[in-house]
Amino acid sequence: MEKLLEQIKKGTVWAFPGGVHPPQQKTLSNSAQIARLPLPDKLVVPLKQHIGANGKLIVEKGQHVLKGQPLTAPAANWSVPVHAPTSGTITDIAPMPSAHPSALPELSIIIEPDGNDEWCNLNPAINPAKLSHDELVDIIHQAGISGMGGAGFPTYVKADIKQPIEFLIVNAVECEPYITADDVLMREHAKQVVQGIELMQQILNPTLCIVGIEDNKPEAIAAMKQAAEHNANIIIQTVPTVYPSGGEKQLIKLLTNREVPSSGIPADIGILVHNTGTLFAVQQAVYEGKPLIERVITVTGNTIHKPGNVWALLGTEIKHLLDCQGFSPVPQQRVVMGGPMMGFTLPTVRIGVVKTTNCILAPDHKELAEPGPEKACIRCSACADACPASLLPQQLQWFAKSKEYDKLQEHNLFDCIECGACAYVCPSEIPLVQYYRVAKVEIKEQQAEKIKADRAKERFDARKERLEREQEERQNRHKRKPAAKSDDEKQKVADALARVKNKSDNGGEKSAVAAAIARAKAKKQQGEELEPDNTEVAKERALRKEQARKYKEQKSQTDDSGDTAPVDDKKSAVAAAIARAKAKKAAQAQGDQTNTDDANTAAPVDDKKAAVAAAIARAKAKKAAKAQDEQVNTDDADTAAPVDDKKAAVAAAIARAKAKKAAKAQDEQTNTDDADTTAPVDDKKAAVAAAIARAKAKKAAKAAEQTDQPNEPSINEKSTDNVKSEESQTDSVADNKKAAVAAAIARAKAKKAAKETQQTQSNEDTEQVTTAEPETPSETSQEQTAAQKKKAAVAAAIARAKAKKLQKEGNDQS
Repeated sequence: MEKLLEQIKKGTVWAFPGGVHPPQQKTLSNSAQIARLPLPDKLVVPLKQHIGANGKLIVEKGQHVLKGQPLTAPAANWSVPVHAPTSGTITDIAPMPSAHPSALPELSIIIEPDGNDEWCNLNPAINPAKLSHDELVDIIHQAGISGMGGAGFPTYVKADIKQPIEFLIVNAVECEPYITADDVLMREHAKQVVQGIELMQQILNPTLCIVGIEDNKPEAIAAMKQAAEHNANIIIQTVPTVYPSGGEKQLIKLLTNREVPSSGIPADIGILVHNTGTLFAVQQAVYEGKPLIERVITVTGNTIHKPGNVWALLGTEIKHLLDCQGFSPVPQQRVVMGGPMMGFTLPTVRIGVVKTTNCILAPDHKELAEPGPEKACIRCSACADACPASLLPQQLQWFAKSKEYDKLQEHNLFDCIECGACAYVCPSEIPLVQYYRVAKVEIKEQQAEKIKADRAKERFDARKERLEREQEERQNRHKRKPAAKSDDEKQKVADALARVKNKSDNGGEKSAVAAAIARAKAKKQQGEELEPDNTEVAKERALRKEQARKYKEQKSQTDDSGDTAPVDDKKSAVAAAIARAKAKKAAQAQGDQTNTDDANTAAPVDDKKAAVAAAIARAKAKKAAKAQDEQVNTDDADTAAPVDDKKAAVAAAIARAKAKKAAKAQDEQTNTDDADTTAPVDDKKAAVAAAIARAKAKKAAKAAEQTDQPNEPSINEKSTDNVKSEESQTDSVADNKKAAVAAAIARAKAKKAAKETQQTQSNEDTEQVTTAEPETPSETSQEQTAAQKKKAAVAAAIARAKAKKLQKEGNDQS
């Protein structure tokens, strides 16, 4: 530190990177003294002329104000008031074009001067050296002083900084071409400027104060050295003329060889920088009590007949300044607020002067030509070489055009001081600074939106938490807290437990309650959970499980024995019985038909006897059929539950054998009938035929009775052989399913044959009854002739042939 101080006191100056040397053009305006202009017709005073929030409006339309009277009061952080530049009447309070490249409207107070220029009551400090830190800061704050070098940062904020300050730097470089406001101010008011420096020393207490002035201002350097020679802590340091040496970070590098970190401020490294005009305003506020209502402005350019510096009241329109200095506009005239490097063209001259306005430039077309059309970047790197912040201007321009804001911040866009050196040296005439300004605004808007969204989320979370807390409080409010037991109640409980314990110890038998309490306590001490005694329930459950297991085993055994039969035994037995019944019924019907045919064919000698014999035959046939039906019912009952599939198969075979035997007997009867038909027709033979018919009827009835018993030995050897063959075939069947199918087929065939036979028999019975019943024995004997008898015999033979054919078809199907 001591070595650095020694170097600074010796006049050592360090270089910063980049920089350009544009034409200075300062001699146009620095040769004359500062002029004071006449009062304008109106003053347009914007409420916001600094970085920070607007002040609170404390005047109203139509109100008369005095010079120096506050128009606004500080209302928020970084808020400074504005004051009336002269006495007059407020004609309007409305948005007016602002001193900005966009000329966006800003709320402004329009004052019409009364010409008296009457001051309000001023309160200058009698002995500034005895003022405290807070008193000085408050005076600066109420005077509405902000940075007058360009940024417009509130001065009271810098003065009230809490960080220790080693170096106080006064920026009197004024490196921008054409501008000479600080130069002439130091020439004419060096003493006041030094007094302002001493006030800041009193507030900040720095180790050293360095005043940096470019070497192209020898008169100002001499005046400042003379004014500060009594203060050893103020050093007037001359710096080389290079643009932009007046930049805050560049000047710190020049004078102290320290670099401000990226996105940092000079206070981070113990340095504070103030402008010359700002320090003069501080001196005016403290020593004379005057607020900031006017400043020195350079009015210059080839179109100005009297270029120079003037004292301009804040709010004075640019047009008034130009007219007072002899403005002669050219076609397509440009008016620039600020210098040619960092200034901007005004959209209108009806804009008021603000605290940061230091120059009004009105050049002609030769002096400041219009920029040509933008061309493509040729990557010459001239902009990077000229950048005093060591940035990559061409890269930033690409990112700004593509709106890649994240990459812009990664490449330190906000370290750009917008000095214009890159655009000045660009051969493609790319307006680089304009790209950077637009990108900065958009990034700030995005950040502001993000901050707003974060705050909204915080408020939402806080509200949600509050609602949940209130809901929980409401729920808990309705819950009744258990009443606390008093000492007396606790003592009563303890006495009761003691009595129970004593009783259990003294008595031979314990009560059930005492025993339960003892067991519970024992289990609790052992860390076990209390469980009910479920021993009996567990035994009953085990017994039920054993019974269920036995029942399941029996059921499984039954299912195994039943599974060997492909068809249920009961159903098989019923089916076999039905098959046998149908076969018997078919055979009986065929026998009845044969007997009827025989009775009708054999004409009896005596018609009356023949009719009686036929009636007897029909009665016997009916009786045999009835007996057969009863036997079928008995057989069905007997065979309802066969033991196994083998018995069912045997029963089916027996039924088929009986059907075949009945069919064979019918064939033999038919043959006999055919032989009898060839016999001559006479009375004797007719009587014999009737007797034979009666005998056959008896035989058929007897055969039907014998057939009802399935185990009778009257079945011939052929039938027995067939039964045995069927049994052997049934036993040899490998698949039980085939046996069931065979039985079903046999039942179906027998059913079909019985149905056909029954239909035939019913038809013939109907014909015979119709023919025989109306006739009487006397009528028959009288009308019967030999021809009629022969015709009846032929009809009977045809009927028997039809029955034989039907029976044969039934046998073939069986």
